[in-house]
Amino acid sequence: MLLPIPAALSSSDSQKNGPEQAVAYLQSSLLEVMREGEKLDYDGRFKYLQPVIDQTHDIDLIIRTILGTTYWSQLDNVQQDLIVETFRQLSIATYAGRFVQYEGEQFQIIEQRALPRDQVLVRSQLTKSDGGTVNFDYVLHQVAGEWRIVNILFDGVSDLAIKRGEYRAILQRDGFQALIEMLKEKIALTRQSP
Repeated sequence: MLLPIPAALSSSDSQKNGPEQAVAYLQSSLLEVMREGEKLDYDGRFKYLQPVIDQTHDIDLIIRTILGTTYWSQLDNVQQDLIVETFRQLSIATYAGRFVQYEGEQFQIIEQRALPRDQVLVRSQLTKSDGGTVNFDYVLHQVAGEWRIVNILFDGVSDLAIKRGEYRAILQRDGFQALIEMLKEKIALTRQSP
């Protein structure tokens, strides 16, 4: 059985839906993919999650922030397009590789609060089947009236900050092509999940 591809949020939907709804849409899609874990292989999860990630994440801003203005401005248009698309593929692949099998996990949104620079923090928690919890905090901003994720904190650790340090070090030490190759290697590793 194949899952239907999630329908895109229409403009009118996104205007009435706030940051919490964007996060809830992502999380419910992740749970659905996990529930179908035995029926969906990696490619099926990737295909299902691709429009979800495209609708809920501001991939362009995330990768520009990771690289920083100095590195970003040194890339030509072709390189910028390549890094954005490669990072997009990695983002989708990461979700497809990590959210594999449902074992009773549940997401709960805890709170939403305003941040500087017109951003919003949506705090949530994943309760695992063993009762353990993982905090997922999302930073979002609006793009053309739609709320998009620009950073995720896992138990208080910023995914953006980790990637910023890692990616910039590779750029500085080995150059742009080495960064692209590293991202492609990470994509290939996610494909090894069941």
